[in-house]
Order: sequence, then structure tokens, then C-alpha cells
Amino acid sequence: MAAYGDFAWFYDEFNGEADYQALFDYVHGELEANGVAGGLLADLGCGTGDLTLMLSQAGYDVIGIDRSPEMLSVFREKADELGLSGKVLLLCQDILSMELYGTIRAAVSTFDTFNHIGPIQQFEKAVRQAAFFMEKGGVFLFDLNTPYKHENVLGNNCYTIEAPDARCDWQNRYDPAGWVDMQLTITDLPSGEVVHESLREYSYPLEEVKAALERYGFDLVKVSDGEDFGPVRPDSQRWIFTAVKRYTQEEKHD
Repeated sequence: MAAYGDFAWFYDEFNGEADYQALFDYVHGELEANGVAGGLLADLGCGTGDLTLMLSQAGYDVIGIDRSPEMLSVFREKADELGLSGKVLLLCQDILSMELYGTIRAAVSTFDTFNHIGPIQQFEKAVRQAAFFMEKGGVFLFDLNTPYKHENVLGNNCYTIEAPDARCDWQNRYDPAGWVDMQLTITDLPSGEVVHESLREYSYPLEEVKAALERYGFDLVKVSDGEDFGPVRPDSQRWIFTAVKRYTQEEKHD
């Protein structure tokens, strides 16, 4: 699972069209609908922290987890500006091997973090890690880019994304085995500095995602379109899942 390096400093500039308010409203609504109106919440792959900070402001005790020190540096700057530095715990960890100090009431993971984990075996390991620290009745909300998006939208396409102070030249290579390789070249326009990032996203069949959740003690409550938060369609480009933990680790071994 690759971590964002220097690209972290440009991430927000190229993610400016993301509707964080709509995402927060959906996530917060799902948490409350499933009985989690507060308590300890982990954001797995928190990135630069926009959603994490919104959840903190909503009253959750938030842990932000990301394996990119650069992403967490940007996060800290935002938390400082909002006066939330003392309210959010940041951990530089890989979610495949994360270590927490106790159990959590909820976990969220958005903007395709789980697509970057690796093949389906790695995906299942990440679900197992989330399950291990989850209280009974805890809620796990996460999204995934769909196989449809990988094949029909990302595919072998090339993009140029313009921002006020930077340009991203993005080239994809789709493999029918279940992943897309992405080559990003980011140019800082004022300085002319060029940054290169190589990423790989995996996609997983919906039934395999459901099976992994079931295997590690989650009841899948809801799957929605991850962009408009309505019903899933054949051409949905992102899914967002709501799952609830059936048992504690102690109960599992009884």
C-alpha cells in the first residue's frame, strides 16, 4: 500500500471539487442512525483531515490514522488553524498493522483509501484490523471505487487537472486482473518544481466485499452510491458501506 509523499502538499488543491459537507452529512447521519452519536472514532487513511476535523467538531473523540507523514503535517496545520490540535489524536500508522490503545465506537474511511490497500487478501486483513478494535454495536463506514469505474472511467485514460497554482498530468493503465496503475506528474506553477507519484488502486467485486465483512463479524446494513448517496446503480463509480459489529472480541472466543 503506497503512501502519498510530496503529492500530499498538493492534495487539497486537486481535491477541491470534493463535497465534504455532503459526505459529512451522510456519514454523520449513518452513525447516528446506527446508535453512534459520540465516542471514540478512528478515521482510517485520514489524509489531510477535512472530514476528520468535521467529525471532531460534531463531538466525536477522533483518532486520525495515516501512513503518510506529509499528509499528517498538512492535517496538523488545519487543526491548528481551527483550534482543534488538542482534540484530535494523529497516528502515523499503516492501517494493515495499526495499534490502538483500546476499542472504538466507529471507524470511517473515505476517498478510496481501501482501494489502495492491495489485493483482496490485503483488503480482508484491513477489515479484520478494523473489526479487532471495534466495540459490539460499533459502526464501520467506508467507500470504494467500483470495478465499473476502474474499467470504464479510469481505464487507460489520461487527464490534465488544472489548479490555480499547480497542474497534474495523470496517466492510467488498467489491468483486467483488477487494478489500475496511476502515474501522476505534478507541476508547481510558481516555482516550476515537478513531483512524481506512482499509485495502484485495486477494485473488489461487491460480493467479495460483503463476504469479508461477514467473515469478520460485521452485519452489512446499507450500501449506497458513494457520490450522490442514493441507491447503487450498475454504473455507480463509488460505493459507500455501513456495517455494524455483531460481537466483541471476547464474545467471539467464548
